[in-house]
Amino acid sequence: MSGAKSKYVSLRGRAYSFLISKKALAVTFILLLATVAAMILSTGIGSVYITPAEVVRSVFGYGADTSDTIIRSLRLPRVVIAVLIGASLAVSGAILQGVVRNPLASPDTISTTAGATLGAVAFFFFWSEKASIQWLPLSAVVGAFLATLAVYSLSWKNGGVTPLRLVLIGIGFTAAMNALSYMLMISGPIILANKSLTFMTGSIYGVSWEKDVLPLLPWVLILLPLVFVYSRHINIQELGEDVARSVGSAVQRQRMLLMLLSVALAGAAVAFGGAIGFIGLMAPHMARKLVGPAFGALLPVSALIGALILLLADLAGRSLFAPLDIPAGVFTACIGAPFFVYLLYHSRNQG
Repeated sequence: MSGAKSKYVSLRGRAYSFLISKKALAVTFILLLATVAAMILSTGIGSVYITPAEVVRSVFGYGADTSDTIIRSLRLPRVVIAVLIGASLAVSGAILQGVVRNPLASPDTISTTAGATLGAVAFFFFWSEKASIQWLPLSAVVGAFLATLAVYSLSWKNGGVTPLRLVLIGIGFTAAMNALSYMLMISGPIILANKSLTFMTGSIYGVSWEKDVLPLLPWVLILLPLVFVYSRHINIQELGEDVARSVGSAVQRQRMLLMLLSVALAGAAVAFGGAIGFIGLMAPHMARKLVGPAFGALLPVSALIGALILLLADLAGRSLFAPLDIPAGVFTACIGAPFFVYLLYHSRNQG
């Protein structure tokens, strides 16, 4: 018993009580160091190479003038938004896999990503000449909420939503909304089609502090702590409806709230980075292999893995085929699509 207790660190207060695995703390710390190292390396690599030491000096305002301009104005916003978007998509996917109790669940499979994409494409074609581009993120977030709400409503039967029904309807809805997005693209001017295609591919090219990073930051700073507070409800949901009800959980209400948090995170991420796919699917699975299924540890580890995946995908996109800048979503799809097929094959064998 004493050996089991030594594997955990206890944090207690009047309003909280946490038992944290030492292994999870060690994994989180290592991933945090890896993320910071990847951020420094990614900031320094480009058409002009800047050493890691100069990157750190420039970040704190002690670098040369030329390095300061390149790093603080051009590269650092792109690196920071990659971390924010990757973490948001990963945590969104982890919530869905816990609530839906399906390893294939992610923002891509319950229509959140497709809804946000359709909202953005609709903005390009119907309102881009009448409204400021600043309204594009709002259009994408609204699209994500409406699509997920429609899927959730259609999945409701006999006083509740079953996980399998939710995923099946979500996949069908995703196909329908992708078809609508492509129909808009081929029916409009070529310049709008190019903008839409870039968004649908998923790219963080040309981001800035004012237009992208600062507007996304409040979403992440508010929603991620809320999700961590609610992590114990995801643990209960994962035990199944009967067990959750037997311990006094309001299953449908908690499920709806958790899905809203997931949609808000994914919708905001897609609004600023486009339809970057598969991070919400891959990162939670990798995190589960490292720290197990408890969501108190799974969520921060998923967030860090998601940030690392997008950082490395973006770095590959702008360095492997220079001077071309390949959208990061192409690389996440190259890794994520085979991973999805593997999960399908694994689920089939388990079934």
